[in-house]
Amino acid sequence: MTRINKTPGLALVAAVWLAGCGVSQSKPDNAKAEPATAVAAFPLAKNIFSASLRTPGELQAFQQVDLYAKVNSFVRRLNVDVGSTVQAGQVLATMEAPELGSALAGAESRLRSQEAVYLASKANYDRLYQTSLTPGTVSQNDLDLAFAKQQSDFAQKEAAKAAYREIADQRNYLEIRAPFGGVISARNVSAGAYVGPSGKGSEMPLFTLQEQKKLRLVVAVPEAYAPYLKEKREVKFVVKSLGNREFSAVINRLAGALDSRLRAQRVEMDVNNNDKLLLPGMITEVHIPMQTADSVFVVPSTAVVNSTEKVFVIRINGQKSEWVDVKKGREADGKTEIFGDLREGDMLVEKANDEIRNGSAVTIKK
Repeated sequence: MTRINKTPGLALVAAVWLAGCGVSQSKPDNAKAEPATAVAAFPLAKNIFSASLRTPGELQAFQQVDLYAKVNSFVRRLNVDVGSTVQAGQVLATMEAPELGSALAGAESRLRSQEAVYLASKANYDRLYQTSLTPGTVSQNDLDLAFAKQQSDFAQKEAAKAAYREIADQRNYLEIRAPFGGVISARNVSAGAYVGPSGKGSEMPLFTLQEQKKLRLVVAVPEAYAPYLKEKREVKFVVKSLGNREFSAVINRLAGALDSRLRAQRVEMDVNNNDKLLLPGMITEVHIPMQTADSVFVVPSTAVVNSTEKVFVIRINGQKSEWVDVKKGREADGKTEIFGDLREGDMLVEKANDEIRNGSAVTIKK
């Protein structure tokens, strides 16, 4: 009987002990608050965006032309070669076309013949006119016919003169002259070559002439920066092939429209190159000032987060982080122009990222 009474007692004690353990395990320890993230912050303020846009540019000849032969002919003599400096109007090459000489002689003969016919009809009319001054000597019909013959012969003479002038002008094309002063950058023919508008050598120009004492610096400025461009503004550019030497230029021409492929505006600057240190085709890095008269919110580029969802900055509001949607403007020199529901004096996280969750606890580093 004694053993029977002890066994239920032990079981009861064990049950009570296990229940107590269960109760003690189900009670959580004192909950610890999530530690605040220490971040560097800065007060938001409006400033004049005075950065510069760095973009590649290309130097081009101020003027460039490919020179072709106007008439079918053979190259008789070349007076210049690659690298030659020429003046406007200088003869670069002389061509020969014997058939033009024969055609010119024939045109001259026809002109002389028509001049003789005109002189005869004019003399006949003048005599009839003088005679008609005596009443009853010459009928009005004969006088009118003589005058019409004179006018017809005059028209024939003028047509022959025009034909002669046309062939003479074609013969003048046998001399290839420089339309402006510059440097011969390419020569594609030799003496004796057949050239012409429809000849074998016509697919390549005789010469390529470039004006190099003055160059064009051409830049494609993206759409976001186009409104800030101003004519006569000075810009700086460096040429890496010349040891990053810096040069200056002035904005002279704005296209006034965006390229449909690049969505950029073409900007041209004139560059003096009297020493011919710069060459057409050189690639440059252009620094274009982007200053505005109005003050805007400008922040370090690290303060703007570009997530897959949106673009935002992180504002510190009562020791809590707050994501604020913004739109970006210009970016240059590590600074970004932003627009959004912001006020001057707002404390923004300097190096923001999406790991600082919206509403999380933050503290400002001292």
